[in-house]
Amino acid sequence: MERVTSLATQKALVIFSNSSCCMCHSIKQLFIGLGAYPMVYELDELPSGKELEKALVKFVGRKPPVPAVFIGGNFIGSNERVMALHLQGRLFQILRDAGAIFV
Repeated sequence: MERVTSLATQKALVIFSNSSCCMCHSIKQLFIGLGAYPMVYELDELPSGKELEKALVKFVGRKPPVPAVFIGGNFIGSNERVMALHLQGRLFQILRDAGAIFV
């Protein structure tokens, strides 16, 4: 789990994803549409992806663990939580506060 938390703090917005996951794709497009460009770790394309996936399952408490979104080093959640924040009008401000968007 140390590796997950270390990677999650590499940039203001970090997404752990699988390249074939439609929900992961949707979340990435949402953030790009908001003007945030995330650091994306595609678990199915990384040599250590399986180990990261196992650690993420423990960290987030569900399987599959993707998409897993971290903003400002904090675990925000999966697509449901991110979409809820967006629909509440809170996501943009969270991204600004973390330095993921500069407006």
